[in-house]
Amino acid sequence: MQYTYLGRTGLSVSRLCLGTMNFGPLTDEPTSHAIMDSAHDSGINFFDTANVYGRAVSTGLTEEIVGNWFATGGGRREKTVLATKLYGDLPGEGYEATWPNSGKLSALNIRRALDKSLQRLQTDYIDLYQFHHIDRNTPWEEIWQALEVAVQQGKVLYVGSSNFAGWHIAQAQEAAARRNVVGLVSEQSIYNLLKREVELEVIPAAEQYGLGLIPWSPLQGGLLGGVIKKIEEGNRRNDRSEELERNRDAIQGFEDLAVELGHSAAELALAWLLHQPVVTAPIIGPRTPDQLDSALGTVEIQLDASTLARLDELFPGHKPAPEDYAW
Repeated sequence: MQYTYLGRTGLSVSRLCLGTMNFGPLTDEPTSHAIMDSAHDSGINFFDTANVYGRAVSTGLTEEIVGNWFATGGGRREKTVLATKLYGDLPGEGYEATWPNSGKLSALNIRRALDKSLQRLQTDYIDLYQFHHIDRNTPWEEIWQALEVAVQQGKVLYVGSSNFAGWHIAQAQEAAARRNVVGLVSEQSIYNLLKREVELEVIPAAEQYGLGLIPWSPLQGGLLGGVIKKIEEGNRRNDRSEELERNRDAIQGFEDLAVELGHSAAELALAWLLHQPVVTAPIIGPRTPDQLDSALGTVEIQLDASTLARLDELFPGHKPAPEDYAW
């Protein structure tokens, strides 16, 4: 495994981040524990979760599964850089999710959500606490004051964002600078060969303010995981047919290029992300130990300039704004 620093921090994280969203709804607890053990065995030390993951089955289910794994000991918590998120509405003590202040980024919900996550995760601190979405109604002065308290209490070490626009990152960092606090150190966004809109303004903002980018959905729901070949072999339903048909020629060319290079399509898609300078670690979300194993070799793949250029021809990206659409 290779490691890098998370944004401008001194925190060392693996070049692949283990996503846990499937733990509970699609992957049972024993298998989830086996996947996390395999991740550690392979050198992955960066795990990502959220307080809303698993809520379709049970509130906080995924965090509970991760917490139960930590509780088995063996240095599991100490060896893990743990990232979780808050924002979505969740039931609290004595009230339901639709009740006021059961979500978003008010100081009240930050305090409540953090304590609940710590309880479910069976730990006394979160390495990276992430805002799952922008809260347009809570001022940054309130948000940062609440996080300053959490940092002073030792409950949070670093703070990150997720699904922010570029100007949200700038707004957050300028407010943090006024308070003389570190502010955001990472942004978690959808980013892959098919979804490159963050290149317009999010990535330039992340670079300007020293944030590491943590891409989610690196395979675009399987469309970059060899979908055409799998459908032809009868191993996959065409459940994203409209998006597939819009991009069929590019995806077919991509799959052909992967064969030419001797890699799977999924390996090529992850390797491309690892070649983007601002990317810290793509999030991989295996449902089985075998799916985890198939992703591990991507950190060793080297793509030359001609291959990167061919991928840009298949999936044209964006220049930073405003040059992308103006002079």
